[in-house]
Amino acid sequence: MFIHSFGLFWRADEIDWNPGKGARGAFRLLGRIGSNLPKIRLADFRNQQGIYVLYCEYGPYYVGLTKRQGLGKRLKDHLSDHLAEKWDRFSWFGFCSILPDKDNTGLCVLEEMAEIAEVIPESLISDVEALLIKSIGPRNINQAHFTQAEEWRQVRLDETEYYMSKVARV
Repeated sequence: MFIHSFGLFWRADEIDWNPGKGARGAFRLLGRIGSNLPKIRLADFRNQQGIYVLYCEYGPYYVGLTKRQGLGKRLKDHLSDHLAEKWDRFSWFGFCSILPDKDNTGLCVLEEMAEIAEVIPESLISDVEALLIKSIGPRNINQAHFTQAEEWRQVRLDETEYYMSKVARV
């Protein structure tokens, strides 16, 4: 159980990568679980660490790993490096847990990645299988499930204000 959260096939064009001067913190990788109070949860996955897959219209194009840099920085870098314009969607699989605590804007807080993790081999094997199946999307096998990970849905640009106002009231 090294995958704690994940997002599948998020669209790059639904992220404001360059919000402009004076808008520090406006660049976010917002994900949600649920859509109505009291169960809705929102989190910013910019600082998530883990594995990500970039997709072009023909399927998986590139696989990467974030260790020290957050997911947001790595993805943003790929908008202007040798992978620029070669991908339009991405999936991510996060190593950091999502805490029940909320920050001052109502977003769930990401836990720091543990330096030493105790891993049960069967759980690790199941999580690796689930990661491969979910990221590649083969249609000829049963869906695998992560041991304990939660799927987070992308918050689209036109939904951001709506969902942020919901969690800010909580």
